Amino acid sequence: MEFLIILIKYPVILTMRYNGTLLKMETKLANPIEYELPIGDELVYMNHLIGKYIAFKWLKEIYCVVCGRKTNKSFAQGFCYPCFLNAPETSECIFRPELCQAQDGVARDMEWAENHCLQDHIVYLAISSGIKVGVTRSGQIPTRWIDQGAWQAIKLAKTPNRYTAGLIEVALKEHISDRTNWQRMLKNQLIEGVDLTVTKKEMIALLPLDLQNYISEENDITEINYPVNEYPEKVKSLS
Repeated sequence: MEFLIILIKYPVILTMRYNGTLLKMETKLANPIEYELPIGDELVYMNHLIGKYIAFKWLKEIYCVVCGRKTNKSFAQGFCYPCFLNAPETSECIFRPELCQAQDGVARDMEWAENHCLQDHIVYLAISSGIKVGVTRSGQIPTRWIDQGAWQAIKLAKTPNRYTAGLIEVALKEHISDRTNWQRMLKNQLIEGVDLTVTKKEMIALLPLDLQNYISEENDITEINYPVNEYPEKVKSLS
């Protein structure tokens, strides 16, 4: 979507204007996490703006995040309708990795699948509103954890493709959630008193023997600290 952003910093009056299409914020693992907002050709460093006044003005234009075409309506996470139906980024295995068929040579776009589905994947355990199991490409660590609002995470398994990671996730979903309660997470109502290394051992014992072959020997716990002045008492969806 095309936006005009006006940034006003106090106590010094300083106005900056950015005009362009908004994309998902980029993150960097630091203490605390650092955020940059892509808008047009600019990257706006957001940490310095926490507690400041920011105004967004929608310019009544929507562009597809895949093909860039102008569209009257956005589907899913920013797709035009044709891309929503046909782009590899909206394949069913994006949401359900166990349904991936790229390992058998079946995909909407095999070149895309080779760079995304047929790469090493990590099955992980993370803590935010509760303990959850998740799947992501190895190159998306720790970005995926940050995007989900986790404050601790550990690698459980490493697989050669998305499908196998999905099988592990499905096996564990009977015992542990694969979702984050975003309302509790945003209000910082986090579960405490959990040792992820202990939980990892418990989850390994629940896996079929053939899937235990992919267990990661890495037991380092990643700690994530977010740049927050104050957490809201109430949150609601604006969609």
